[in-house]
Amino acid sequence: MPGAITDEIEVLQGGRSGGPDVPAGGDDDGNPGGGRSGVPERAYFTAVQLALAGIVMFFMALTSSFLVRKGLGDDWVAFSLPPVLWFNTLLLLASSGSLELARRHQRNGSTSSFRHWWNLTTALGVLFLAGQLLAWRQLSAQGVFLATNPSSSFFYLLTALHGLHLFGGVIALLCVSLRSWRKSRITQSTAAALAGVYWHFMDGLWVFLLALLYWGR
Repeated sequence: MPGAITDEIEVLQGGRSGGPDVPAGGDDDGNPGGGRSGVPERAYFTAVQLALAGIVMFFMALTSSFLVRKGLGDDWVAFSLPPVLWFNTLLLLASSGSLELARRHQRNGSTSSFRHWWNLTTALGVLFLAGQLLAWRQLSAQGVFLATNPSSSFFYLLTALHGLHLFGGVIALLCVSLRSWRKSRITQSTAAALAGVYWHFMDGLWVFLLALLYWGR
């Protein structure tokens, strides 16, 4: 009996010394983290999806208010949308295309091409925001202001709120290109994917709002 116990102890000691070492810490998305446990990648996408769901509910409430207010009285006055809005829309659609080209180059390992197309996406986003300000100037030149009538009020409100959300997307694009990801818990490719989801959503939201403003006049 003592001999059997001794044999078992020797087997356990041999298994512990000869087996593979288990690394400390959890999965950190492939980034050096010194054993830090990383947040699962799907958690970031879930957070973005929840944020987008909140934005959808917010703009759907505004859309309902737009339609209800239009049918309440005779003070709703239609006006011509600034022509620059169509050019702005093309800029935003082009930015979605350049973003996907950037991500394709990133997957292929071409860092310089990724930065080129990613920076182009950011520049197109900034141009879109500048174009929206130009649209406001064109309306004010026509004598259409925020308090002119309910129709113009909703135009300024919807375009301003979308522009504010898109500005947040521009900040995200800049963070992806300028931030150092060496010590981050997520990779740059994951950050680019998250920013891409948000950016494409803002693109689609603008197309919806433009259709609402055009057909709801």
